[in-house]
Amino acid sequence: MTITGRSHAVHLEQVEAPGSMLTHAAARTLAVLRVALGFVFLWAFLDKTFGFGYATPAAKAWINGGSPTKGFLASVDAGPFQSFFHTIAGTPVADWGFMVGLLGIGVALILGIGMRIAAVAGTAMMALMWLAEWPLAKGSSNPIVDYHVIYALGAIVLALTYAGHTWGLGRLWARIPLVQKNRWLI
Repeated sequence: MTITGRSHAVHLEQVEAPGSMLTHAAARTLAVLRVALGFVFLWAFLDKTFGFGYATPAAKAWINGGSPTKGFLASVDAGPFQSFFHTIAGTPVADWGFMVGLLGIGVALILGIGMRIAAVAGTAMMALMWLAEWPLAKGSSNPIVDYHVIYALGAIVLALTYAGHTWGLGRLWARIPLVQKNRWLI
């Protein structure tokens, strides 16, 4: 990924497809987006684990015996997957999978490492949550593009633009021999 300064920005605006070039401002903006999106996932993990009283009251915190998935999945009231989500609501597999996913995606995005895995995992999680909320049902504010879709697209864009290289550990991560041999770990 080539990052270019203001002197080359005029040339970029006239290129049909800029390819692998980003301005410094664009790279920094993507880095801020990366950290912000990572914090969305990490905050959900922290609040569900400790019950800070925002989305999760202390009495329902995971550390106090609450289930991070039961309330959401048990309240699914529309869509063809309703019975599936009711069945897995509050199970250890759903709880642990969801929480490990939130933590892993959040930490990976904030640090700028494992961006491809974070993008795939984040997209899968958001797709499942989109299916659970089933925005195609009447009463939805937007039946197709909601925040789940935006978060998934954001994670994909961040991975594809190597956003972990700016203000993150992405460059160092990419130098690890295991990562160099397995590029999907980038």
